[in-house]
Amino acid sequence: MNKVVIVTGAANGIGRGIALAYAEKGAKVVLADINEEKGKELERQLNAKFVRTDVRSEEDIQNLMKTTINKYGTIDILINNAGISKFKNVYDLSLTEWDDVLNTNLRSVFICSKEAAKYMRQNANGGAIVNIASTRAIMSEPNSEAYAASKGGIVAITHALAASLSEDRITVNAISPGWIETGDYGQLSERDHAQHFSKRVGKPEDIARGCMYLTENDFVTGENLVIDGGMTRKMIYEE
Repeated sequence: MNKVVIVTGAANGIGRGIALAYAEKGAKVVLADINEEKGKELERQLNAKFVRTDVRSEEDIQNLMKTTINKYGTIDILINNAGISKFKNVYDLSLTEWDDVLNTNLRSVFICSKEAAKYMRQNANGGAIVNIASTRAIMSEPNSEAYAASKGGIVAITHALAASLSEDRITVNAISPGWIETGDYGQLSERDHAQHFSKRVGKPEDIARGCMYLTENDFVTGENLVIDGGMTRKMIYEE
């Protein structure tokens, strides 16, 4: 794959899994993360380019894009993965905490997409953007207001950006992961796996394969691909 790929939130978890997958395909991967230690460690492992980036900062995002262009000359793919969660009683959740989640998870998608698209539109074949949302955009448990709002916003801005950027040949899609285990997979129980129609909990590479599908075509756009082992399709009644 002769592509230049930017992955935000690339130092850990799902983002790390996505970065690994693209590197294995031969892409030139730019790792954007606020965690400098783990970002540089992955940079050495993958022979990639790490750019310390706080996605709440417009200046940091603009620097990320300029650094990528200066090193590789183009931007083909952007994976908007960076995010944080704050699960707190609705009565105790402060506006500062709310704003931090929304700025990190949702506003960053707008800024990153806008800044990357300025360069993608110059490509003969445009580009591809994938936004990592969540099944929490469409289902909830208590005390998840800020996170749910941010992920629901990501699904909505995805189809809006798909419409706006279509003239520049840029596809924009979202992936909504369900339970993706980023820790010790071996510690999961049979009951954990049995909750899924797929009979197993998800792994970062499941999301990475979804990213590959969405960025290797120029027809699918404006979609939200749910990758959750079937959990959101499962009817649950207490007996």
